[in-house]
Amino acid sequence: MGLFKRIFKIGEAEAHSLVDKLEDPIKLTEQAIRDLKEDLGESIKALAEVKAMAIRAKNEVEMHNSKAKDFENKAIALIKRAQQGSIDGAEADRLATSALAKKDEHIRSLSGAVENQKKFDVSVAKLEGSIKNLKMNISKWENEARTLKARAKVAAATKNVNKQLAGVDSSSTIAMLERMKEKVNQEESIAESYAEIAESNVSVEDEINSALEESHSSSDALEALKNKLALGSGDVEDV
Repeated sequence: MGLFKRIFKIGEAEAHSLVDKLEDPIKLTEQAIRDLKEDLGESIKALAEVKAMAIRAKNEVEMHNSKAKDFENKAIALIKRAQQGSIDGAEADRLATSALAKKDEHIRSLSGAVENQKKFDVSVAKLEGSIKNLKMNISKWENEARTLKARAKVAAATKNVNKQLAGVDSSSTIAMLERMKEKVNQEESIAESYAEIAESNVSVEDEINSALEESHSSSDALEALKNKLALGSGDVEDV
């Protein structure tokens, strides 16, 4: 395995190790957020139940208040009828007294219903505030988790590259380049040597043919010159 390949494998292994170490807390954070979302769902369910109780308490307050006023009005109506002679006075007093007793029962129940309504209203307000904060925190933590997850991947990749670069020995790299140059120069020299050998490796027959070709070329030039002189006046023009 070459040097650069070995360096790459080492950097790759260390980068994977870094990612593995970072993934655990990220996964734990994501699980924690999922748990918070489940808690949020339970809180919303509890809020709905408390709101239902607050609504019932409010309805009871209104009911007891209405009943108390109704029995008071009935007692007044009975007394007026007795005064008008439309009903026996003693009977009117008895029924009016019973109506006032019913009024007192509803007044007492009204007091308890009002206290319950106040308690439920307070609980609803607290739950709504907690749910609002929980929603905001979940949204914020989800964004932070996504950002940190992305940063973790970038950090791992950056460290991988930097580890590879840091692991490269510049002196050994230069030495390898010098050896490559020497090898190339050697190959070029060998190629030139083979070319010279090829040129020098000429047979006797080739030498004879070459000499004849050169001689034939000289004879042709000589004949051409003689013909030119014969046709002319015998003087040779300056060249």
